[in-house]
Amino acid sequence: MSRHKSYNKLPTYQEGFHNESLCKSMVFSSFGKTGLEVSLLGLGTSELALVYNTPEEENGIQTVVNAIKSGINYIDTAPYYGQGKAEIVLGKALKHIPRNTYYLATKVARYGAEPQNMCDFSGSLALKSFDESLQRLGVDYIDIIQVHDVEFAKDADIVANEILPALQKLKDMGKVKFIGITGYPLTRLKEVLEKSTVHVDIVLSYCRCTLFDNSLKEYIPFFKEKNLAIINAAVLGMGLLTHNGPQDWHPVGPEIKEACKQAAQYCKEQNVNIAKLAACYSFSQPDIDVHLIGMQNEKLLEANLKSVNEGLSPHEEQVKQKIIEKYFKNLTKTHWENVELMSFHIHKD
Repeated sequence: MSRHKSYNKLPTYQEGFHNESLCKSMVFSSFGKTGLEVSLLGLGTSELALVYNTPEEENGIQTVVNAIKSGINYIDTAPYYGQGKAEIVLGKALKHIPRNTYYLATKVARYGAEPQNMCDFSGSLALKSFDESLQRLGVDYIDIIQVHDVEFAKDADIVANEILPALQKLKDMGKVKFIGITGYPLTRLKEVLEKSTVHVDIVLSYCRCTLFDNSLKEYIPFFKEKNLAIINAAVLGMGLLTHNGPQDWHPVGPEIKEACKQAAQYCKEQNVNIAKLAACYSFSQPDIDVHLIGMQNEKLLEANLKSVNEGLSPHEEQVKQKIIEKYFKNLTKTHWENVELMSFHIHKD
């Protein structure tokens, strides 16, 4: 993976729009075999659903604009985030951003808030959903279309034989450039890739390259063998690796939750932000092209840009190693696979 591209040589750089001083500090890498060069820090947008139609919406819009101006050129969204609200807010922001300055990814297959209408892996609905995303986002094309959370399909065959061929149709029509799949269980991602006859360009997993669980690295050789671009989302463990901790809905078990809580408390005592340690840890892992972090306000954007630009001080590095050894190294379980899936099927049935 190349990480030496000059910002001003990239096709996404536009003089007069970008903040040159911030762009100089951004790290860029080759995005699998797509030919794209992407920023190491990508913009996740699920939190934009929270600012929809609120006084904070304008701040969210401006944060997106400033993120792109700073050199971030990869944006990830989905109709599932707020049932379209995140795409609407993002669309408002994109009106102020030249289309050539970013790569835009959205998803299909996960839609509603309730189990009864949450997931649908049919090709026909995927095509309809794609057109609706285009309208909400206010763009003429999407760079990357992804199947959202493939583990919620009844089996891998449905993903391989039903929805991925529909996405290939979009690609053949020139409406998208690349196809990806996303999910939490790495085993299901691998299974879909092994069964698919459609060429998949990108794979996205979340919470699998963190301080408490770096199992993504075990699958990187397979993903690279498939010539895939690799995305790591939820660098902060969906709130686990923050001083505020996760939301009540988080599916994590008590052992990981308590370990993260104790680690955050130790960091606080050492005057260190655990979120920065988590971000820098993920950024330092080899062979991952983009790390997605949700940033719905200027404060979060500035903090994450600082993590990319400055890295860790010797003291922060020491604290990071300490919490890995003391709180995370000996966890008996590092994930919550099947928790959401079991709840989904119970309530759906």
